[in-house]
Amino acid sequence: MGTDSVLLGAWADIRDCTRVLDVGAGTGVVALMLMQRLAEEIAPVAGVEIRVNGVEIHPPSAACARRNFESSPWGHCLEIIEAPVQVYAQTCGATFHLIVSNPPFFSEKIVSPDETRRLGRHTATLSPGDLLQIANKLLSPRGRLCVILPVPEGKQMCEKAVLSGLYCTEEVEIRTRAGKPVERLLLRFEKDPYRFERKTLNVYGEKRVYTPEFQELTKAFYLK
Repeated sequence: MGTDSVLLGAWADIRDCTRVLDVGAGTGVVALMLMQRLAEEIAPVAGVEIRVNGVEIHPPSAACARRNFESSPWGHCLEIIEAPVQVYAQTCGATFHLIVSNPPFFSEKIVSPDETRRLGRHTATLSPGDLLQIANKLLSPRGRLCVILPVPEGKQMCEKAVLSGLYCTEEVEIRTRAGKPVERLLLRFEKDPYRFERKTLNVYGEKRVYTPEFQELTKAFYLK
């Protein structure tokens, strides 16, 4: 699984969450990570029912996610919907405490001829504006949208979010190692604009060993 997915699945804010939506779920990695965290932190509370839905437009990826969900210990709590998320948002009739997305982030006019890479890496199928509008529609009043993006696209999304009624309340700058340029931004958006946190996280220390901070964040998902 890719570092972006691991970071998003391990970092996304699951406080008080019982209904989660993964937009562009791919093979279901992030949804499964969130379900594992929810099962450990939320499910022990008596009477709490947890649902994690994934929406995926690419049929082979959706089929793989479905198999992964069914093979997991939480298959009854997980569902994959094979459809454009724009269509799902109009028909689902539900709200969510948390929406996550590792969205497409290349917007160049030259598009990959490979369908899987094209759907996963270009904004033609899901623009930042689409994602923000969908999040504003489907989030509960205190719900959160959490995404991971390269820096230019992340900054643009922060600007666009305000027009959609969402505000960036946390930004984590991800570097491969100290002194290197920021390569990714973990961003949390909420409907309440009255707080903001900025943090940094280095993935590697010396000799390409994971930093203690990265190990602490992801310890539930990597074998030692």
